[in-house]
Amino acid sequence: MKIAIVTDAWRPQTNGVVTTLSRTVECLAELGHDVHLMTPEGLRTVPCPTYSEIRLALGQGRHVAAWLEATAPDALHVATEGPLGLAARRAAIRAGLRFTTSYHTQFPQYVRKRFPVPERVSYAALRWFHAAAERTLVGTREVRRDLRRHGFANLVEWTRGVDTRLFRPDAGPRLPYPGPVQIYVGRVAVEKSVEDFLRADVPGTKLVVGGGPALEDLRARYPEAIFTGYRYGAELAALLAGSDVFVFPSRTDTFGLVMLEALASGLPVAAYPVTGPIDVVRQGDTGCLHEELATAIRGALALDRSRCRAQALEYRWENATRQFVGHLADARVARPVRRPLVARLSEAVTRLRNP
Repeated sequence: MKIAIVTDAWRPQTNGVVTTLSRTVECLAELGHDVHLMTPEGLRTVPCPTYSEIRLALGQGRHVAAWLEATAPDALHVATEGPLGLAARRAAIRAGLRFTTSYHTQFPQYVRKRFPVPERVSYAALRWFHAAAERTLVGTREVRRDLRRHGFANLVEWTRGVDTRLFRPDAGPRLPYPGPVQIYVGRVAVEKSVEDFLRADVPGTKLVVGGGPALEDLRARYPEAIFTGYRYGAELAALLAGSDVFVFPSRTDTFGLVMLEALASGLPVAAYPVTGPIDVVRQGDTGCLHEELATAIRGALALDRSRCRAQALEYRWENATRQFVGHLADARVARPVRRPLVARLSEAVTRLRNP
């Protein structure tokens, strides 16, 4: 199947969305599908307000429409609600094409933490965006229930995978810090509630792996913590394997892919009982969920690490990708790509001028 995927989130960004899409594209190719990507790569971009590491490709409507026409895919998936996603949505509707979308990010909560915008306004905008899709793919059952409560329709589940060859308990030696070693991996930003982790009254060493707009402020205010910046591949795997517990303080994630990487490394997870952790962590078995993060950390430290690895082995990218393909197959484009409306109008004007 020829699959077109449009995403505003792509390399060099480092986040769960990019990891999910990258691994999915790799697996699609391995399964024999012909994948075509529209990303900000190679396009003129501007920094996202309040988050300069994210670059937005504005004013690409004609380019996206022309790309879609030239690609003529069997299935179109619009992965993000950013400028490229909006352009693809508009082009598909104008051309009479069916398409799917995915819901990766709790934008209402993200926006509310930065600007005085009521969540109901953000939910209305997102509901409008996804309403045009044949299917909207979500990471967990809890997210599906939550979005239904906010009036979303045509929701289906799309799980995730983890590289259990890279992330494993023997990926590195124990870290040379006073224990217990508590580690967070992810964006260092207000919506991730990293400060909740740093404030948790648990003895030992706290590691923060990642970067983001709140990094320098937190580094200055919590000098006792270790901030490593971004780490990738084997280096990241070694940090996880050498720690004692993974702390996931975010209340705004739809899945939390890094929790699977931690479990694959043999780390129990400490988190709040919210969307994301509720569907990933097995309470009292592979992690501890509690409204007091310090309580969750202490509870997770008492768990059997081998159980964490066993759970992670159940998550395979190939299975997740086959699920993704199944949803796309149910919503194939079905009709040939029509020429973009702008191009058709331009040609009509030309004919009138030059009969």
